[in-house]
Amino acid sequence: MREKNLKGKLITIFSIVLGFLWLAPLIWLVGTALSEPSIKMSFLPKTGFTLDNIKYVWNAIPFGKYYLNTIFLVVCTFAVQFVTSTMAAYALGVMNFKGQAIVFAIIFMQIIIPNDVLITPNFMMIADLGLNDTKLGIMLPFFGSGLAIFLIRQYFKTIPKALAEAARLDGATTWQTIWRIYMPCAKPAYLSFAVISVSYHWNNYLWPLIVTNSPENRTLTVGLAIFAKSKEANMQWANVCAATLIIILPRIIK
Repeated sequence: MREKNLKGKLITIFSIVLGFLWLAPLIWLVGTALSEPSIKMSFLPKTGFTLDNIKYVWNAIPFGKYYLNTIFLVVCTFAVQFVTSTMAAYALGVMNFKGQAIVFAIIFMQIIIPNDVLITPNFMMIADLGLNDTKLGIMLPFFGSGLAIFLIRQYFKTIPKALAEAARLDGATTWQTIWRIYMPCAKPAYLSFAVISVSYHWNNYLWPLIVTNSPENRTLTVGLAIFAKSKEANMQWANVCAATLIIILPRIIK
């Protein structure tokens, strides 16, 4: 019993230390953001907390516009992914057709190939469509998600087909069957992918940087990078950390 109690205490202490190490960069960021402007970063402000840095940063660049752009892109991208992934997962997991395995293998390859590798062909496609510097141009390459199709398909395959057949006997259409039977049973898959999709597109930097040129279509990450290099930052870590805190605050609350 003593050995078990000692082992439990050691695990608890280790977890606390590990948790503090994980939170240390965030504490450092918040402490610097709420301190007086300085070229140094600090865990705790020496002269007390202040919100002047956040007010200055918010007024220095159009963060409100960047927020609206980012929220719009995240919500619309996930909404389209929700529909396309559900339809593809139903076709690949429930229906039977020739070449089904080949189609699934091709879609599965999207998970293996990093998105950064596809930047050049995606940019050429967006340019040919005349969608440079548009919100649609940022979202279009992500309207289909191999990861979402894979997750939802695996859940759909675990659902007994007898339920769908019973629904059809009651006069349900294909979409009603998906909506009332398959989708409720696959809630864990939808929630898991929602977290992944929102986090990825909220933090996505390289693709929006390449596609956008004007402040009207910039996202928060691109706005932060431009602000950090601008004269408005005044070479002060407090201002840069305040801008970063504004961006990550919704995800911290979530």
